[in-house]
Amino acid sequence: MSKRKLSRQQAWRVEKIQAERAKRAAQRDDAAEQALAGGELGPEQEGLVVAHYGTQVAVESSPGKASRCHLRANLDSLVTGDRVVWCEGDPTGVVVAQLQRDSLLSRPDSQGRLKPVAANIDQVLVVIAPYPEPHANLIDRYLVAAEVVGMEPVIVLNKTDLLAEDAALKQQMDALLESYPGLGYRVLRTSSKQGGLDELHEALSERTSIFVGQSGVGKSSLVNVLLPDADLRVGALSENTLKGTHTTTTAQLFHLDCGGTLIDSPGIREFGLWHMTRDEVEGGFKEFRPVLGSCKFRDCRHEQEPGCALLAAVESGEISERRLASFRHIVASLEEA
Repeated sequence: MSKRKLSRQQAWRVEKIQAERAKRAAQRDDAAEQALAGGELGPEQEGLVVAHYGTQVAVESSPGKASRCHLRANLDSLVTGDRVVWCEGDPTGVVVAQLQRDSLLSRPDSQGRLKPVAANIDQVLVVIAPYPEPHANLIDRYLVAAEVVGMEPVIVLNKTDLLAEDAALKQQMDALLESYPGLGYRVLRTSSKQGGLDELHEALSERTSIFVGQSGVGKSSLVNVLLPDADLRVGALSENTLKGTHTTTTAQLFHLDCGGTLIDSPGIREFGLWHMTRDEVEGGFKEFRPVLGSCKFRDCRHEQEPGCALLAAVESGEISERRLASFRHIVASLEEA
């Protein structure tokens, strides 16, 4: 469907609104700089970004106590999970510096620009559910994204209560996930309705984790079970498409009783890897690594070339045909982009 063309008056109104917003943001920045220069703010202290709201962020110096803050104009964009130096103010503080990141999870937006999602994460929990229907290639994209930046990925099959009612659906989900444990990936099965989340609690303990996955897979519902006080808004699936609606609009950080930290991110229906190179994607398939560099030709594309180590590994059963097909699908999307 083509985008509706705005009339001249509508375009003028949009431009005017955007200009007014930019003017208000500049005024807030000026006020923050003046307060900082005039010594009106508290002393510098380290804090953690727990949420992002447009031009402002929520920063906490101790769990459960967060303050809204402006950003100094010379700072790059901050994301949930960033460690910062900030000064407390009344009513709004100011972030004056960003501390070094240990890790950063990013993805391209709809315009192909790289967009950071969250920082300083140890593990990525890829949440899927029977509905909206999951696909192996989407799971593999998340796994590759986590592997490339050095985060441990964990696959979480949520809404398992639906499988008890449908034997065929259970068989379908089992077939989808059967290869991942053999590759060294943990697969957890959860249900926010039936409880029994001990494995999930254990996986989250003493780690900084992020939930990623399509809208409607139940990420916010899991957070509400793990942290009843969070009271996140939960959306129903569309009856026509069985796809989720966006209920989480910004990544939020929560502290868990098990000692871990959890970031709930907005749902996305696609996870592009256009910002990665072909070599990075190859390395993101962990079972490829032992044979990479062993092909007869240095520029081997792992299609039909003689002496291809990956094709030989598929022939011997060391690499699955499905995972090689998933790799080819991702690489094709890089070349199209």
